[in-house]
Amino acid sequence: MIDVQRLAVLREVARHGSFNRAALALHCTPSAVSQQIAALERGLGAPAVERSTRGVTLTDAGRLLVEAADSIAAELSDTQRRIDRLAAERIALTVATFASGGRRLLPAALSGFVADHPEVELTILEAEPEESLPGVREGRADLALAYHFDGPPPARPGDRSGLDWTPLGVDPLRVVLPRVHPAAARYLDRPEPPHLAELADQRWILGCRKSAAQLAGHAELAGVELRISCTATDYDFAQSLVRAGVGIALIPEIGLTRDPELIDFPLAEPSPRRHLGLALSRRRRGPAARLAEELASRILAQAQSQAQAQPQTQTWAQVLDGERALGGTQEPAGPAR
Repeated sequence: MIDVQRLAVLREVARHGSFNRAALALHCTPSAVSQQIAALERGLGAPAVERSTRGVTLTDAGRLLVEAADSIAAELSDTQRRIDRLAAERIALTVATFASGGRRLLPAALSGFVADHPEVELTILEAEPEESLPGVREGRADLALAYHFDGPPPARPGDRSGLDWTPLGVDPLRVVLPRVHPAAARYLDRPEPPHLAELADQRWILGCRKSAAQLAGHAELAGVELRISCTATDYDFAQSLVRAGVGIALIPEIGLTRDPELIDFPLAEPSPRRHLGLALSRRRRGPAARLAEELASRILAQAQSQAQAQPQTQTWAQVLDGERALGGTQEPAGPAR
């Protein structure tokens, strides 16, 4: 029989990469951690970690054990949360969301939900996907509005994520620059949007650190190195810097302010984008789970309604038509890079 407490110790060792750092997290000695892992390995009949002077790494058996430990910890956390709800005799619902998605998609869905369920104690957590998705899995949130970049979604049928993922749509990242910027005029007479390499001479302002990493990957594919003026954590702040002439920005579509002093346009393919979605726990059950599913359905309907009523993404031709209707761009007194 595998000891659950020893699994928890192995989980910390895997998380921190050494016995010493795991011991600090567990408030015990490195010797005690080593003894727990040794006892786990004796019971298992196979090594769980490989020890070296640089720290420890998991064996194949160790990785399987850590996956099991993650599932057990998530199950226990979710169970404790449901027991707490029973003890409090109330229905609580916690929704985690990233800021720009919450601002664009949540309010309309929540207004009807709150009106229909006044008995629900609703909590909204602002959290990025690396925090909100584990929160749903471990029972700290009932529903997460999240995103991922290009590649597989955070959960797929039959995997061990513990999550059900419902796609909401694609959120393309768009170039934002002042309407009077020379680069705006440069592309007005062209039939297609620019490639990232054509904007390599500009100073860039990024709205979050993760978009910085994504942009760096696209720049590497394009064979250029971009100059970054600022990596902010707020898209409104980033666009205010663009308005001031500090640089140009890469902003997700749902984070755009649609300022009349700014223009935004897509990049030529392959262009960076985010994929939006909703995450629910596969272990969901009870009243809170049913309410989370209802709210998820409302958010999905709201996303579909917005997409049908007013598509946010302009084609390159629409960008050009809009600028020509305004009489084109004007050259600034000096360069604004």
